[in-house]
Amino acid sequence: MSAETPVQSAGRFTRLRLRFRDWRGTRPFWAGLFTLLGGVPIAYFPYATFKLGNMSLAMATTAGAGSLIIGVLLVTLGLTMWFQHATRIFAGVAAIVLALVSLVVSNIGGFVVGFLLSMLGGALAVSWVPGKAQEAGAGPLEAEKGPSDEGAVEPASEGALGEPGAPYHAQDPATGGPADRTPEGAWAEESNGGYRVG
Repeated sequence: MSAETPVQSAGRFTRLRLRFRDWRGTRPFWAGLFTLLGGVPIAYFPYATFKLGNMSLAMATTAGAGSLIIGVLLVTLGLTMWFQHATRIFAGVAAIVLALVSLVVSNIGGFVVGFLLSMLGGALAVSWVPGKAQEAGAGPLEAEKGPSDEGAVEPASEGALGEPGAPYHAQDPATGGPADRTPEGAWAEESNGGYRVG
């Protein structure tokens, strides 16, 4: 496959991967994923029963319903970050608050795993900013040129000798030599034999 080969001729997996990458780049994907994954252990552990040989361990707490609600809300907030990314700041703050509440309600936040994942997802959602789209027809070289000339200082026009804007290399009409624009320079030439001091 050469560089000139269009994307349509690429395999189906490649096309799906590129579409997923474009979809992922326009929304806080990792924030939603971490928040969603953080809600699973918070909701699961209070209802889980583990068997070790003949012994079964139940970690059910009196606030099992609260753990389930927090876990389901975190999963919902993770999906909201993906599909309604305009509300990412609200979803991020809500995920952080629910993660903090889960420390008290749900087995130390799903044994700290759900707490950490939800806090990370909420922080990523709050800090995510959509990228700016490039202008149509602007290539990578044009984007790196820097700011436009809007607000730039225009070069001064050439003025008369001794006026602001006169070029430094202007000639003195009287002597035909280079003109010094400052009165101090003229005084230094007269008193020093042409050498400029200080």
